[in-house]
Amino acid sequence: MRVLVLGAGKMGSFFLDLLSFSHETAVYEKDPKRMRFTYNCQRFTALEEIRQFQPELVINAVTVKYTIQAFNEVMPYLPTGCIISDIASVKTNLEMFYAQCGHPFVSTHPMFGPTFANLQQLGHENAIIIKEGDEQGKLFFRKLYASLGLSIYDYTFDEHDQTVAYSLSIPFVSTFVFSAVMRHQDAPGTTFKRHLQIARGVLGEDDYLLQEVLFNPYTSDQVARIREELGTLLDIIDRKDEAGMARFLTKIRTNVERNTVTPKDRQAT
Repeated sequence: MRVLVLGAGKMGSFFLDLLSFSHETAVYEKDPKRMRFTYNCQRFTALEEIRQFQPELVINAVTVKYTIQAFNEVMPYLPTGCIISDIASVKTNLEMFYAQCGHPFVSTHPMFGPTFANLQQLGHENAIIIKEGDEQGKLFFRKLYASLGLSIYDYTFDEHDQTVAYSLSIPFVSTFVFSAVMRHQDAPGTTFKRHLQIARGVLGEDDYLLQEVLFNPYTSDQVARIREELGTLLDIIDRKDEAGMARFLTKIRTNVERNTVTPKDRQAT
């Protein structure tokens, strides 16, 4: 299959590297310097080159702020039956865009990124495939993600947004609160340093991505839950309620245990 990747950033380069030995691949990137470390693929900086390549599948890997803009820019140069796809972690307005774009589409979300994930070992990671997409496109990504050992889940656009509100907004907001109250430590402990490393990674993300995750219509309820639990914890602390603290610790340890997936669990699913 002829596959065109839009954007030669970390995820774009990852998909190029992944696909270049089994498909005819090309990358379109306006900044030639970003294509220095791409190989075994054609490199395009002009839109007319896309027309000549005649892609059968487009993977849009540009920054989430420019996902739809990038689609609109290349659309006139794509063959009629070309499948267009995105890997965006925020699907805001994409469902509406796809409904009127005139192309078959598939939308997926690899639930990992270059900040924290080891892109060479993804056996513990997940991916979401949006149900509303083109069957051929969904099959392509299902095989691709399965080859990486990912656990694959089929969600609607709405179900995806609910999942993102839970899996991204809670750690993002928790990191924001930690970062907002932290102060310089001359001799930080191990736990502090680990949280600081996470904070640096999260805050290294694109501002627009952070904004759109938090502006997700389902995020407010998740943040309200954080506020509620903080209120409960603060009350326990103020009253020095040992029994209450024991119950709270039991509850949160149970939550953590329920969300811990071991290699053995992964093989059993």
